[in-house]
Amino acid sequence: MSEQFSPRHIPALIAASTMTFGGLWSYFDPRAAMLEFGLPDRIASTPGAAAVMHINNARTTVLGMCLFALYFTRQRAACDTVLAILGAYAGLVDSYVVWKEGNPRKAAFRLASSWLLAAAGFAGWTGRRA
Repeated sequence: MSEQFSPRHIPALIAASTMTFGGLWSYFDPRAAMLEFGLPDRIASTPGAAAVMHINNARTTVLGMCLFALYFTRQRAACDTVLAILGAYAGLVDSYVVWKEGNPRKAAFRLASSWLLAAAGFAGWTGRRA
């Protein structure tokens, strides 16, 4: 793999890692996962919110696994498509919800980081040949 790796692949690998492994966090500590996501304690401490977080994070983990699968099967242009769409849309929705729930700093961070990933995807960084 090392002869195939390029620094341009880092955004896709970061996204795949954070979604795959970060998505598992809620199974061990749903409250802490929700707080880290940017939701307030009044939501994170609600027992029913944990079930919703588990359902959401199952899908997040699957998307991360799909990114890894696409990357390691050398379907790098497909990685860019996933990054572009996921970063643009999910990043916007996540940021909006976190902002409305009273955490503007976390919302701004979520928006900036997700849109940087989306920009890398739209630019085709992962699929571009050296």
